Amino acid sequence: MSVAVLGAGAFGGALAISLAAKGARVQLWGRNPKAMEHISQTREIPRLPEVRLPTTVDVLPDLASVNANTLLLAVPMQTLSQLLTREDFPSGMHLVACCKGIDLKSGMGPTGLIRQHHPNRIAAILTGPSFATDIARGLPTALTLACSNADAGTKLQSILTTETLRLYTSTDPRGAELGGALKNVIAIACGMVMGAGLGASARAALIARGYSEMRRFAQVLGGEPQTLTGLSGFGDLVLTCTSAQSRNFAFGVALGAGDAPQAGATVEGRATASAALTLAQTHEIDMPIAAMVSAVCDGTINIPQAMRHLMQRDLKAE
Repeated sequence: MSVAVLGAGAFGGALAISLAAKGARVQLWGRNPKAMEHISQTREIPRLPEVRLPTTVDVLPDLASVNANTLLLAVPMQTLSQLLTREDFPSGMHLVACCKGIDLKSGMGPTGLIRQHHPNRIAAILTGPSFATDIARGLPTALTLACSNADAGTKLQSILTTETLRLYTSTDPRGAELGGALKNVIAIACGMVMGAGLGASARAALIARGYSEMRRFAQVLGGEPQTLTGLSGFGDLVLTCTSAQSRNFAFGVALGAGDAPQAGATVEGRATASAALTLAQTHEIDMPIAAMVSAVCDGTINIPQAMRHLMQRDLKAE
């Protein structure tokens, strides 16, 4: 089955490299024509400086040139809807979201947007604990491939698994995508704590209580709590809350230290915190950590105020 990666950033490029190492021909398209011309000429992706694109990756100049049955949608969450509604969007049957977050306008996750705009195609999501550089360098990585159609999920698992990228299937895309979205919010909170010098004990508490918040939110919104115990929930949470490579964690560290966040970095957790809080209020879900992250990012309160608010909440049983 032919595969095309739509999105030539770090993660999209890494997936293309991993699949090409398997011996498959892979198509790669990105939104910036000048950037794609550079990639085509140099076989280099700026955000993956340590690796080069194999010759079996076909760099395509325009979206209309894409011709594949499986499309990996590796664009930022807040631009996914724009991609799906383009007139020249390819006709592939399997649409696999490779982004994490909640759409600010609709409140939907990636597979919800796919089903809304392309109801006759098969929607899936690829998510879990991973850094693009690790995948591109061929370091062992395991992810969740979630699809409500079990047969299609198994087929995609076989197609997308490589020697160094191991996929586990799930029939709960809702739970998988919510785990991947919400862990970014908790990562920002953990970064704030470390940047502000509040200590590793505080970070551990945020990871544990944030995980409880994630499970509670996912269950109310139709996900299975058990899904959050796997790679797409707990696994991703641990990675992104403990590594400086995480853009969301690094963003939080910068806020906590009073520094300017890295310019141009995609920080999905910032938008997700706002979108998740809106959904939480609608469904009456208690989301204290997400609320504090959203308020700090909006400038409504500062980090010491957020810390005091969380520490002074009514006492309760765990």
